[in-house]
Amino acid sequence: MGLRTKIGIAIAGTAAVVSVVMGLLVHHRTVDAQFASARSQIGDRLQTAVQDHAAGIDGDRTLVDPPDLPKPLADAVADGNWGVFLDRSGQMPQIWAASKYRKEVVALKRPYDREAETVRDLDRVLWISGGIGTALACVAGLLVATRLGRRLTAKAGAARRIADGDLTARLPLHGKDEITQLATAVNTMADALAARLQAEREVTANIAHELRTPVAGMVTAAGLLPPGRPSELVRESAQRLRELVDDVIEVARLDGAAEQLAVEECELGALVRRSADAGAAGDPAGAGVTVEVVRDVRVATDPRRVERVLANLVSNALRHGAAPVTVEVDGGVVRVRDSGGGFPPGLLSGGPQRFRSGRPGVGLGLGLTIARGQARVLGAALCLSNGEGGGAVVELDLRSAVL
Repeated sequence: MGLRTKIGIAIAGTAAVVSVVMGLLVHHRTVDAQFASARSQIGDRLQTAVQDHAAGIDGDRTLVDPPDLPKPLADAVADGNWGVFLDRSGQMPQIWAASKYRKEVVALKRPYDREAETVRDLDRVLWISGGIGTALACVAGLLVATRLGRRLTAKAGAARRIADGDLTARLPLHGKDEITQLATAVNTMADALAARLQAEREVTANIAHELRTPVAGMVTAAGLLPPGRPSELVRESAQRLRELVDDVIEVARLDGAAEQLAVEECELGALVRRSADAGAAGDPAGAGVTVEVVRDVRVATDPRRVERVLANLVSNALRHGAAPVTVEVDGGVVRVRDSGGGFPPGLLSGGPQRFRSGRPGVGLGLGLTIARGQARVLGAALCLSNGEGGGAVVELDLRSAVL
């Protein structure tokens, strides 16, 4: 149940309760006032009737020792008191007044239908007015709830954009109520988060650029070492360090959101085969990569970026998963599936994050981060999942680029 519905129900329920309570109060006060007035009138008439009876003159409405006198009133009169009793036992209510004169009971009665009809009319008016008031309260509650709901929905949308990585999004500010205070706090948090992330990105990019020159010199020096296993290990480590520095620089460049596409038309199947070969190059298990073209299409995209994404996905599948690795082209969708243990739950729920691979001590998490960043520049979707039969599955959706 949404907040708008809850607010509307709360306001409508409150209005209904208030209407019922007010109706009951008015009803009982009116009934009491009517009975008090009728009691006073018939009491005065009874006093006159007793005086007339004492003088030997009985009026047309004076009853002497009536056989149908209500028992509660008869008991009160027997004790020497006078009283008034409202009898509702018949089809029409009757109000009685009786008093004892010597050994006789002098009584009066009259129909109480006018008062009863007045109460019925009053109850009808109360029900109608209560229903109208409740309906108006429902409408007012829905309007208020809709306005609050729209404000909260707009702010929730902006908050989701911030959570998705759009640190330029801000919650709109209107008024000075609690919702505006919450929006202001979220905007302040987003400003602080953006500043912190920007500082981290700048530090990462600066460190990578500072390392690029000495690492290049290290690679060159390693190439001058005499042949042998130690020299080979040094060259491999230097090359790996160079690739890591290049990856960090690429991540920092993708974070800058200044990348431009170089769009070309090409066959997706051929581009995927070329990308798979690039990703498998230099890996001992590279022979375990298979490309299956279910349905080839022609796309208008940046082939260099697509190749970068798929090469990273194939390389990750071989390095962190297990061969055989299958790359499937089905229209504008490319799926990379390995035979390993699949993605960790944390990676599937939170998505790729730099320097965090999902498994402690395994990788730096830059491959998927770069793939996601390049896919974002391409305007493509990158989805991670685990296959039903095991293994990790990454799907690159390029259907928006299909010609």
